[in-house]
Amino acid sequence: MLVFALSSCISVKKYNEQQKVCIPPEKLKEDVDFAYSRLKETHPQLYWYISKKDLDYKFDSLKQTLKQPLTPLQFYFKLQPVIAGIREGHLSLRIPSKRITKKEIKNLESKKGMFSRFGYYVEGDRLFIIENKDSIQNIAPGTEILSIDKVPVSDYIGRYRKLISSDGFNTTFHPYYLKDVFFNYYVAEKGYEDRATIETLYQGQKKTYLLTRETKSESDLQQEKENKKRTQEKKVNDYIAFNNSYNRSFRFLDQDSTIAYIKVKSFSSDYSAKFYKETFSKIRKADSSYLIIDIRNNYGGSLEEINNLYSYLSPEPYTLIKPSQVTSATAPVKTNYFRKTGLLQYIVKTLTYPAFFFGQTFSTYKKDGQFYYKNKADKLSKPNKNVFTGKVFVLINGGSFSASSILAAKLKNDKRAVLVGEETGGANDGTVAGFYSYQMLPNSKIDLPIGVLLVQPNINFTGTKKGVFPDITLPETMQDLLSRQDPEMNWIQKEIAKEKNQK
Repeated sequence: MLVFALSSCISVKKYNEQQKVCIPPEKLKEDVDFAYSRLKETHPQLYWYISKKDLDYKFDSLKQTLKQPLTPLQFYFKLQPVIAGIREGHLSLRIPSKRITKKEIKNLESKKGMFSRFGYYVEGDRLFIIENKDSIQNIAPGTEILSIDKVPVSDYIGRYRKLISSDGFNTTFHPYYLKDVFFNYYVAEKGYEDRATIETLYQGQKKTYLLTRETKSESDLQQEKENKKRTQEKKVNDYIAFNNSYNRSFRFLDQDSTIAYIKVKSFSSDYSAKFYKETFSKIRKADSSYLIIDIRNNYGGSLEEINNLYSYLSPEPYTLIKPSQVTSATAPVKTNYFRKTGLLQYIVKTLTYPAFFFGQTFSTYKKDGQFYYKNKADKLSKPNKNVFTGKVFVLINGGSFSASSILAAKLKNDKRAVLVGEETGGANDGTVAGFYSYQMLPNSKIDLPIGVLLVQPNINFTGTKKGVFPDITLPETMQDLLSRQDPEMNWIQKEIAKEKNQK
């Protein structure tokens, strides 16, 4: 274990040194060819939103521009926009950023975040602070960040926007995702700095602030320690210690319990079965007439969880998804089983690898010349005994992605819910994800995770190549967030009140 600890420190140092080395153009071109060959080999729907001719042209054009040696990070900023041009939201290179040692991690854990204590909103090429969690220097919500260390924010946004894509030709996903990953990209470029100067604009007045990493107090550390304790309530509602909130929550919105409300921030699957079992039991006992499910800003997650959730929403037997296509019988095996494995994990995984190999190998079947992956969600499922038979409303927005879009598309197709909000960030007709084949580009050592499964809801496809469109369109505005107004929820509650009055 001592040898392993020492080698771990050495590997971090070696990796960081590698990030400074410029790679010759011919080696970079080899990486481009490697990436494209692996995509063609593994991705089951590569030409869904772009023709082979156009994608060939993009990769060939990129190689023509590689005339000078580049660092892995510089190369990433050239290759990733081409990958993003495939328009598959789950498909993205991992940005090569500086790794930090355990000592550096411990040091960072003793300090408060510099940018993470704010909430953000992206509008065009502008970045706004809409939440100041710790009242840092009394910066008011609604303040625009004009520059960071004298570099205009619009320059960063223009560069970062090229790195991300939604599924297909969706128009709502980018601002939601960009506000969440903006500082991930920033830190990858700049490293973990201890201070930054931001120039701001609020109500026509410009101000400059110096942000620093403050050391956590003893009370802060004690509170964090308490937050990490996993009570039964925290487990079932999937507590998130980082922002002191719950991933899942449930409550009744009125005194007579006729309106039930479920909020799911992510389909994490952790204790989800117990959560839904307890929640829908309470709804049944209360004999609620209306159910509101809020999956706004939910980037997706577990297919198993949404399949289970659907069993509480469908009065009739149902099949959630169509059979999941894969490119070959061996595609599920190409998942880099030993990725990110510590010493003890490596030993255990070595012993269990045969079971994994045969399990994945026999998880596929061939039908009509096409390979498919066996999945419980593509089988006929029965409604749960506590199935909700009242009226369902679902709140969606551009941050509803992946599994959230699968769920929304299925509910809309089956006419089981009224969708309120804006077009989802994930595609209506499915996506490519499931699990990933982790490829590493041989020269730049950049990771390329490739989705293995074509996951599509069991619906009549729209062919729009866009997201799930709501029945009632109510876009979110920054002013709504600042004033803590929720026009989507307000519309639903007014609609319910109107229906009650008509009875």
